[in-house]
Amino acid sequence: MWFKNLKLFTLTQPLELTDADLEEKLSEHSFRPCGSQELASMGFSSPFNQGESLLHATSGRFWITLKKQEKILPAAVVNAELAEKVAHIEAETGSPVNKKAQSDLKQEIIHRLLPQAFTKNSFTHGFISTADNLVVVDSSSDGKAETFLAMVRKALGSLPVVPIARRSIQADLTAWLKEDTTPAQVELLEEAELRSMEEDGSIVRCKNQDLGAEEIGHHLDAGKLVQKIAIEWDETLSAIIQEDVAIKRVKFSDVVREQNDDIPKDQMLAKMDADFALMSGEVVRFAEWLRQTFALNDEE
Repeated sequence: MWFKNLKLFTLTQPLELTDADLEEKLSEHSFRPCGSQELASMGFSSPFNQGESLLHATSGRFWITLKKQEKILPAAVVNAELAEKVAHIEAETGSPVNKKAQSDLKQEIIHRLLPQAFTKNSFTHGFISTADNLVVVDSSSDGKAETFLAMVRKALGSLPVVPIARRSIQADLTAWLKEDTTPAQVELLEEAELRSMEEDGSIVRCKNQDLGAEEIGHHLDAGKLVQKIAIEWDETLSAIIQEDVAIKRVKFSDVVREQNDDIPKDQMLAKMDADFALMSGEVVRFAEWLRQTFALNDEE
């Protein structure tokens, strides 16, 4: 299991968790499929997508998976049937169907079609590391991350977290380029987004661009600040760091991923366990580096 995006949160109070206690609390909100008249259903499922356990624990880190199932009922299908029904009624009665009646007809159509609708499953993964006061959600979306946290909070009764950064780090990222203050563990790659701080200011997005080039310097001299930048960190991972310390498009290096290549392919669960232990350990290390580099602990 290799996370692709990192939404990082700090636990503001110690959280005492045991495998058995967490399992019991998650089980009260376990996933169940959509009912015949439900548009969506959500709950916790096995991180390995098999078996009954709703969590996986290793090295004091608890891997939790939130599963969501949605009915796929295309609006075009509903609207086409509604238009046909409205046209039929108007032809029979000789008078137009008002908006209230059309709304009622639409609900009748949805009610009839829902049991026949296809379903789509999606999963949001995250882990809690109590020893590091850290919660990590694999999501590029603030909404999905908040939904994950809200469900865990509902199961536990409390989940006191705040974003790992409560300030923008755009000035720090800009200094990496403008003042050549890039940390030793960081290699800047060839992608960034610069933004003018003026209202309705311009945005410059760079790909396959030498960030040390003169034209980038001109943008920085004009007052643009770095909103996101691509980096390689400690020969461990590459990613996009955003000014709110959201981490996107994470790719772990071959040096890291190959460490578990000796596990036979037919031992799938053992491989997933080892990959999660390795990945989560590196994420915890990266999060601590972010805290120290940008003095994020000073905000607590």
